Amino acid sequence: MTDSKYFTTTKKGEIFELKAELNSDKKEKKKEAVKKVIASMTVGKDVSALFPDVVNCMQTDNLELKKLVYLYLMNYAKSQPDMAIMAVNTFVKDCEDANPLIRALAVRTMGCIRVDKITEYLCEPLRKCLKDEDPYVRKTAAVCVAKLHDINAQLVEDQGFLDTLKDLISDSNPMVVANAVAALSEIAESHPSSNLLDLNPQSINKLLTALNECTEWGQIFILDCLANYVPKDDREAQSVCERVTPRLSHANSAVVLSAVKVLMKLMELLSKDLDYYGTLLKKLAPPLVTLLSAEPELQYVALRNINLIVQKRPEILKHEMKVFFVKYNDPIYVKLEKLDIMIRLASPANIAQVLAELKEYATEVDVDFVRKAVRAIGRCAIKVEQSAERCVSTLLDLIQTKVNYVVQEAIVVIKDIFRKYPNKYESVISTLCENLDSLDEPEARAAMIWIVGEYAERIDNADELLESFLEGFHDESTQVQLQLLTAIVKLFLKKPTETQELVQQVLSLATQDSDNPDLRDRGYIYWRLLSTDPVAAKEVVLAEKPLISEETDLIEPTLLEELICYIGTLASVYHKPPNAFVEGSRGVVPKRLPPRTGSSESAESPDAVTTVQPQAEAHPSVIPSQGDLLGDLLNLDLAPPVSGPPMAPSSVPLGGVDLLSGGLDSLLGGDTGPNLTMPSGFMAPPVAAAPIGPPLSGGLGDIFDLGSGTGAIIGSYVAPKSVWLHAMKGKGLEISGTFARRSGAVFMDLQFTNRALQVMSDFAIQFNRNSFGLAPAAPLQILTPLAPNQSTEVSLPLNTVGSVMKMEPLNNLQVAVKNNIDVFYFSVVYPLHILFVEDGKMERQMFLATWKDIPNENEAQFQVRDCPPSPDAVSNKLQASNVFTVARRTVEGQDMLYQSIKLTNGIWLLAELRMQPGSPSCAVSLKCRAPEVSPFIFQAIEMVLKN
Repeated sequence: MTDSKYFTTTKKGEIFELKAELNSDKKEKKKEAVKKVIASMTVGKDVSALFPDVVNCMQTDNLELKKLVYLYLMNYAKSQPDMAIMAVNTFVKDCEDANPLIRALAVRTMGCIRVDKITEYLCEPLRKCLKDEDPYVRKTAAVCVAKLHDINAQLVEDQGFLDTLKDLISDSNPMVVANAVAALSEIAESHPSSNLLDLNPQSINKLLTALNECTEWGQIFILDCLANYVPKDDREAQSVCERVTPRLSHANSAVVLSAVKVLMKLMELLSKDLDYYGTLLKKLAPPLVTLLSAEPELQYVALRNINLIVQKRPEILKHEMKVFFVKYNDPIYVKLEKLDIMIRLASPANIAQVLAELKEYATEVDVDFVRKAVRAIGRCAIKVEQSAERCVSTLLDLIQTKVNYVVQEAIVVIKDIFRKYPNKYESVISTLCENLDSLDEPEARAAMIWIVGEYAERIDNADELLESFLEGFHDESTQVQLQLLTAIVKLFLKKPTETQELVQQVLSLATQDSDNPDLRDRGYIYWRLLSTDPVAAKEVVLAEKPLISEETDLIEPTLLEELICYIGTLASVYHKPPNAFVEGSRGVVPKRLPPRTGSSESAESPDAVTTVQPQAEAHPSVIPSQGDLLGDLLNLDLAPPVSGPPMAPSSVPLGGVDLLSGGLDSLLGGDTGPNLTMPSGFMAPPVAAAPIGPPLSGGLGDIFDLGSGTGAIIGSYVAPKSVWLHAMKGKGLEISGTFARRSGAVFMDLQFTNRALQVMSDFAIQFNRNSFGLAPAAPLQILTPLAPNQSTEVSLPLNTVGSVMKMEPLNNLQVAVKNNIDVFYFSVVYPLHILFVEDGKMERQMFLATWKDIPNENEAQFQVRDCPPSPDAVSNKLQASNVFTVARRTVEGQDMLYQSIKLTNGIWLLAELRMQPGSPSCAVSLKCRAPEVSPFIFQAIEMVLKN
């Protein structure tokens, strides 16, 4: 009879009967009873009441019974810690049993019982087991150290278990070595600052020797450890590669991928001129191809890893295109991944073959796959210029099939081809226009509208085509509406006399009848441009567009380097770093590939930094919350950065308009004089004629009949310099600094002091990504070397076009400074008032409407003690730091100031200050659509008022 009988009991006094059986004198009856207890526990019944009776069964020589009792203990020890201590003596005794299986079982179970009271009793038995004569016991004890470290790290360090673990790396048994490596790796992962795995050529040699004799999981642990080792030169790298290469032919795919990861990292250290480099490339291809003959789930994992490998080193698989051709019975997720890799491997040599395949795929029945295949044809055209004509004719053949979704995808990709090769394939536009009526997907409609607007001068009935879209303007998606607005403005600038009514109609629809702020803002900008300076409008709207890049979906280089270090893990399947999806991994230093051998990128080369310098991005209006990648600054080559974009002047340029600032007054009540080159309908949007409503009375509305009463400007507050990097940490370099805002620009005022005995030179600075995109706008200018005991002051201009990442706290800035001695890292907190812009005074009606519009839960209350005694003094002080008083009034003896602030990233913040005459403190209420900013804004206001 099978063990299922233990799960089929319906007796009423079950616990009582089990108790009696557990205390029976007969061994067989005891064993049966324990099995029943385990069965009840497995199905979720609470059998904790039997704890003392089960523990009594531990005193047995029967290995099977002992295993069952230990299983019960592991499950219930946490809920019954006091009773679990009863079992300690038996554990200690079992750790000295003659049978190595029992010794190992005892130490394994003690490691799994996560009860603090028991851990201190575990130390002595564990110490003995780590030095046990039997390798099975030693390997079990090694894993137990990692478990114990998770419960009580300090205890493990105090007892010297970590040193014992390090000694086990030199063990004669390969499985002990593998488990010791696994345990040390796990401990090192939770404590990245500790240098536990101190890898050197001797220890690496021992690991490579053990590699050949381990089980497959042991091999994976060792290979993962080898991946973290950076050889001292290319000869050592080659030697390690030669000893790891045989693992590529292992039957287990996890071992193969771990070996590929090690080789991919070590290849960075090999010169491409070496014969061995070419040999290694050839050896890497067959194992990756073999992975694709496994079952679909494994294929998918392999393909996701291959996708990363191909982006880093396409030459590995450049001759293996055929293995990525899709089979009829592949699941859709495998098909789509193969398609992606085919595009990455496409080259002039194989493009004919690839296009023939893709055309075949475009006639399949699976809609998602067909769409992707059509897109792939477009990507081939953009990637391989010689194939562009062939791709366009293939797309035209597909359009002739009149299959709706095929036509729509083809139009989307032809738009990209036009962007890549202007004035080359426009002859196909007439064919595209024939299919206008069949387009029902937003992306395809937007692409077609873009084509019509961009090439309006070549399409005789462009105005009719765009007008047909305009009929259902409000039913269209935002993407189509925005594209239609731009296309009609382009058309008007090309054919002004014929399309005046059309452009007025679309501007009216966008500005008056739309609730979408993006659409409305774009409409107002176009309206203002057209009504003030048509020449400028032409330069802006019809400007020459940059050519689109070959691969738009490539993974960003630094992320790709990190993901290569995680080949064979979930990160390589998700294509995200571990801290993006694993809880508790924040703050772990991201892995990086070693710097390339023979590379010309040196600390003195300005080009070295261009690879890591983020491109200028548009100012985001909200702060995206990304992982706190504290290690972003590590391993960056900090040469003097290339000059950043020029600092934007603080004032609003002529013809432009800030849609939330004073510019709105002139937009809505335009005093712009008539422009002779424009039809009269463009003088100002008709919104101006509509009154804003009856006069507001009572509550907040009353404030807007009073003057703001601001006085003379006294200059923005600058905090005194404080020490950011102490000489002890900076190897003799001391850095003090502060932040300032001058003439609409942000500066970091720094003082460098050399407290060492040697001359310092070659200074450079770089910032980590931060909440507001702060980045150096120019290289750090320290022109002469810094002699011992000499100081120099420098003012570094900053801009806010760097990469954005939400920091903790929000105004934290991580800085790296390099000189001829080393690279130094430190963090500083900047006051937010340096980001208050000069056009932050909100128009009064807009202030009132915005205050009401922001939810009450976004309002934060603060108290400022020891502030200036009069409202005028407060207003003047704050205005000097771009906190603008919109209005002022007195209510029940209290002075009320209403103020607006605008940050560099476009976030607005509204403030209400309440002051009681004679009182040294004032109350501050802040309202903002991004409420997490409010506490930091208050800190800045308080700092300005108190100094």
